Amino acid sequence: MSAPVPLLETRKLSKNFGGLRAIDNIDLSVETDETVGLIGPNGAGKTTVFNCVTGMSPPTSGDILYRGESLAGLRPDQVTARGISRTFQNIRLFREMTVIENVMVGSHCRARAGILGAVFRPKAVVKEEEELAAKALGLLRFVGLEGKADLWARQLPYGDQRRLEIARAMASDPSLLLLDEPACGMNPQETIALMELIRLIRDRGIAVLLIEHQMKMIMGISDRLVVLDHGTKIAEGTAEAVRADPAVIGAYLGKESIGA
Repeated sequence: MSAPVPLLETRKLSKNFGGLRAIDNIDLSVETDETVGLIGPNGAGKTTVFNCVTGMSPPTSGDILYRGESLAGLRPDQVTARGISRTFQNIRLFREMTVIENVMVGSHCRARAGILGAVFRPKAVVKEEEELAAKALGLLRFVGLEGKADLWARQLPYGDQRRLEIARAMASDPSLLLLDEPACGMNPQETIALMELIRLIRDRGIAVLLIEHQMKMIMGISDRLVVLDHGTKIAEGTAEAVRADPAVIGAYLGKESIGA
C-alpha cells in the first residue's frame, strides 16, 4: 500500500540570486492536518522558501508539489487558485479600502464575474457580491474583527491589521495557509490570542506553514519544526527534539534563544 501524498512537498528546492544560493536542496513537507513551523536565524532562507512555493520567486532547481502535482512555472494567482494562500512579514493591506473590502479582494480568484459583469452589474453579479460580502463578514467574526468592517484598513491598530491580513488570505478558501511572522510586533496578550486563532484555523481543516521568531509561540503551536541555517535544512522534528539538537543550539548561539 502506497504512502499518502503530502499536501505540500518540496524536493531539493534551491534558489540562487546571482552568485548567492539563498536556499540549497530543501526537502520539506506539510500534511493536510498539520501546523509546521519553519524557523532559523535571520537570513536562513525561510521567506525565500515561501516566495518559491507561492510563485513569487521561481526556484533555480528542484520541484514543489501540491497534492502531488508540480507548481513549477505557475504565477502567484494560479498558485492561490489551487489552494495556497499567504500573509507577509511586512503587512500588505489596501490601506485606503475598508476592512471588509480588503477581505473581499481575497475572494477574487473564486469570483465568476468578469469585466463586463462588473460594468453592467446583472443580477447574478449583484448576488455574487452580496455572497462575497457575507463570507467576508463571517471571516471578520472568525478573526475577531466583528464590528470593524466599515473602518479604513489604516485605522486598525497593528495587531488587528495582522488579523485582517489573515482573514483576507482565508477568503481564497485555501487548504494550506502560509503565515510569515504573524506575531511580529504583537504584545504577549495578542500573541496568545494569535496562537488560539491558528489552532482554530487548523480545526477548519486548513494546514499551516508558519515562520516565526517568537520561539515559545512557534514551539507551542507547531506539530513539527523544520530548521534552516544559511539556506540549508539542519534539523526537523518535534519541538522537544529540535530544542535539544546540537546543530540548532549552535545556529541560535545558545539554548536561551530557542526557548529553552
